[in-house]
Amino acid sequence: MSHEIEDNYKEKDFKYNRVSSSRFVFYVTFFCLLSFVLGGCYRLYKNRYKGKPDIEIQSSTKYTPEYK
Repeated sequence: MSHEIEDNYKEKDFKYNRVSSSRFVFYVTFFCLLSFVLGGCYRLYKNRYKGKPDIEIQSSTKYTPEYK
């Protein structure tokens, strides 16, 4: 009788039940990978290219320079 109780305990224990432990490791791995991907996408969105800045170029350095 005590042997049956011990086997039942081993079926529910994380260390002895390979199916539940591998499922747990899979979900943890999937969650970590998803969080890293979404974090990277957010970081790229936050530091995105804002557009062409409006700067003034000296007239003497243009392709066709204009001198005074």
